[in-house]
Amino acid sequence: MPNTAPSLATPLDWDALDAGKYEDETKAVARILAAEPLGADALAVRGTAISLVEEARRIARRQGVVESFLQEFGLSTPEGLALMCLAEALLRTPDEATRDALIAEKIGSADWARHAGQSDSLFVNAGTWGLMLTGRLVEPDENAKRDLAGFLKGLAGRLGEPVIRRAVATAIGVMGDQFVLGRTIQAALKRAARSGFVCSFDMLGEGARTYADAERYEASYLNAIAAVGEAAGGQGPEEGHGISVKLSALHPRYEATQEHRLFEELYPRVLRIVASACEHDINLTLDAEEADRLAISLKLLEKLAEAPELHADWRGLGLAIQAYQKRGPEVIDRVAELARRSGRRLMVRLVKGAYWDAEIKRAQIGGRPDYPVYTTKAATDLSYLVCADRLLAAAPALYGQFATHNAHTLASVEMLSERRGVRCERQRLHGMGEALHAAASARWNDMPLRVYAPVGGHEDLLPYLVRRLLENGANTSFVHALLDDDVPPQVVAGDPLAAVRAQPGPHPKIPKPRDILLPERRGAAGVDLSIAAERARLSGAVAALDARGLPAPPADATPVDIDKAFAAARKAQDAWDAAGGVARARKLNAVADAIEAALPRLVALLTREAGKTFADGVAEVREATDFCRYYGAIAARDFAGPRPLPGPVGETNALELHGRGVFVAISPWNFPLSIFTGQVAAALAAGNAVLAKPAEQTPRIAAEAVRLFHAAGIAPALLALTPGGGESVGQALIAHPGCDGVAFTGGTDTAFAINRKLAARDGPIVPFIAETGGLNAMFVDTTALKEQVIDDAIVSAFGSAGQRCSALRLLIAPDETADELIAGLAGAMDALVVGDPADPATDVGPVIDEAAKSALEAHAARLTREAKVIRRLDAPDGLYFPPILAEIPDARFLTREVFGPILHVLRYPPGGLADVARTLASTRYGLTLGVHSRLESFADEVRRLVPAGNCYVNRSIIGAVVGVQPFGGEGLSGTGPKAGGPYALTRFAVERVVSVNIAAQGGDPALFNL
Repeated sequence: MPNTAPSLATPLDWDALDAGKYEDETKAVARILAAEPLGADALAVRGTAISLVEEARRIARRQGVVESFLQEFGLSTPEGLALMCLAEALLRTPDEATRDALIAEKIGSADWARHAGQSDSLFVNAGTWGLMLTGRLVEPDENAKRDLAGFLKGLAGRLGEPVIRRAVATAIGVMGDQFVLGRTIQAALKRAARSGFVCSFDMLGEGARTYADAERYEASYLNAIAAVGEAAGGQGPEEGHGISVKLSALHPRYEATQEHRLFEELYPRVLRIVASACEHDINLTLDAEEADRLAISLKLLEKLAEAPELHADWRGLGLAIQAYQKRGPEVIDRVAELARRSGRRLMVRLVKGAYWDAEIKRAQIGGRPDYPVYTTKAATDLSYLVCADRLLAAAPALYGQFATHNAHTLASVEMLSERRGVRCERQRLHGMGEALHAAASARWNDMPLRVYAPVGGHEDLLPYLVRRLLENGANTSFVHALLDDDVPPQVVAGDPLAAVRAQPGPHPKIPKPRDILLPERRGAAGVDLSIAAERARLSGAVAALDARGLPAPPADATPVDIDKAFAAARKAQDAWDAAGGVARARKLNAVADAIEAALPRLVALLTREAGKTFADGVAEVREATDFCRYYGAIAARDFAGPRPLPGPVGETNALELHGRGVFVAISPWNFPLSIFTGQVAAALAAGNAVLAKPAEQTPRIAAEAVRLFHAAGIAPALLALTPGGGESVGQALIAHPGCDGVAFTGGTDTAFAINRKLAARDGPIVPFIAETGGLNAMFVDTTALKEQVIDDAIVSAFGSAGQRCSALRLLIAPDETADELIAGLAGAMDALVVGDPADPATDVGPVIDEAAKSALEAHAARLTREAKVIRRLDAPDGLYFPPILAEIPDARFLTREVFGPILHVLRYPPGGLADVARTLASTRYGLTLGVHSRLESFADEVRRLVPAGNCYVNRSIIGAVVGVQPFGGEGLSGTGPKAGGPYALTRFAVERVVSVNIAAQGGDPALFNL
């Protein structure tokens, strides 16, 4: 019957979980240590675990292919990584020439000889390559074993690359059959029936990038549920098969910032799938995903739990919970409360977690206060036991499903369930852990086993396979240790409580996210927009600004103002230069702290004056902060005093760096805080005074930045704001005799004009540091992962409304895959939100002014006439310009930068890459370059043909980080040195050498003292 339980009186506050998302790891570890879930039974559990390991090793005499692979080719070895890279890319590559190049590159990149004949598995043994290649066993002789790469190359020479290609495909097929239960749900059900498995079927595939992807995955899930339900024969959720559902496969924007549309667009789709599982009375598990998606997943679960469309007595709704998240125990408590309040028993699959490395990287990139996950394996294992105890204690509201390949964890769960008298189940991945769970099944008949079974074709399998092999093949993993007879069972079955007590963490080689750049500097603090409270904080700052209105813009500088500013700067600069780099670094660090503390106010101002989205505004504040700290660190290192130089006895030689005098800094509107701050901080760090002219469109942001500089201790005479137009104030600044150098970021034509003006001046020749735009391209080959290309191209082309000098303008794709890629890009564009930048859901805000919009409209008209417009989104009235995807006929179509959200696609035929690349290079722009390929040789060729200041391989081409990816171009794209790089201060400084003949004072004391 339908669920007649009343709706929850007050929804559970899932957002409150985010308060513990980045809990200090020391505190989190102390909390799980204090729980001591095993108590007095710890010793008995350890003994049971040792027995399980011993029995599993006896059972594992005939290992599976995947486990043999892990044992012989550890994922920490070049050979293992080469094979995985090859496997991941090979079946996605449509053209034979590129597949052959992949095989040649990966097989030739490692030392295969040391693996010859080392495995008991014929697949892993080198001799099997001969079987696959020729249809008969070709055992290499002893000399060939010493050089297996030569053996393989010799076979390739005799048999040809196509035979090698088929052999590798066969090898991958063998691994796929081991790891995937079936290519279709029908095949998987038949195999499960033969094997006696009870399964949770996982329909393999990437997360949705388009609405069409989401519809396809929904159909796949519904088909699978119908087939599983028919096969189940009314066994019920606990005894029969089930389905695991990935929510990110059902909507292209499964993100916390899109919460409103997810309930409108995603929830009905999920409800249809869950309702089908309910009708068939099978279990359905919502799979765990990244930490940023936890709260929104739980909100969807709550709505499902109380949905009237679902039978009240259906007991199959479930979710997966990750123990490596510090919030794991609290999540279990809250889910138990949901089950009790809704009257619906929930099934909970407890896992350790599958995205650990990605969570570490994401936290580091985002400048988080800590990690959402534990940094040590032992802490994760202990957290799992704490979570397991909480889960079992919540019965019967929750039904525990314990997924693990660890003997100690299995023994602990058995003990905890027996202690509480609670029935639960074990789970393992298909293709892994067979021996261990076979040993467990022989020991415990009352804890049934469910197999998590991937279903799909090999091309869908490969990313999943690589992920699982990386997790389970690492030298620290239980699966790896279990198979290694050299590791004593006592070590394999180690107690995580004892391990954590011995080394409580955090991991000594994983510093906190903001500390990864130490000792040079601390990274800038970020804002996690997946946290509702953080979004509300920024929204509140915008509301406060709107209530009081934008401040009045600063008045344009007059000629008199400019003269006074130069005079005051000249007078103050000597003492500032003489103070030295260490003193200046202290001041700049104080500025960084002030900017960081003002983040909400600055983001609000960036949103309203420059049209920045929250994500872009936060990135600007962080970059401005990084510039101050980074340049301060360089000043402290390189401007601390004379640097001794080698020379003959009897004299001393030293090099000193000093400021040049007074610099003029001219910054753009597209990064009105970060580039403005970077120019000023660089000039100040080198010992100069600065007159700063911001863009005419964004003077308020510059005025606020200068106020923060002054408040942090930079004397007003050292930093003067000189706003105004380029033709008036800009010209006056660079023509002024007091100008000792110019730092400029902006258009190429303006850079030409400044260069000519400086060249025509009388007096000393002054440096001109220019960063301009580019015709930035991303080159793609047939080995590239389509989903990754789409993600990176969309953010690179349309982030910041395309108003970045580094933005992607031209995507160059091979004929063989261009149609599929273009369709994916168009579909991903449909999921973008164009609108108010103060709305956290917005992806694309306004362009800067009417002149910019008019120029873009003119180019759009040209695309309509001379090219093919594939997609043009809708946009609100005002300064919003609709993102456009267009295919252009040849590489000569673009001759200059188009500054906005327009992505041009160009195809190249087989063998045509070099011609396109040379045409692009002939424009003489050289700012950013992207490459998407699994072939190092392809990336190397593109880099050789298209010189660029910044090249990004298999990632987006925007978002350069100070000190990590120093930014700046060459040719028409800039003069160097790179902003945020180790040589950035050289052009802001003069070098002086002092030589002293100390022999004139009677000799060299150092020589006499030898």
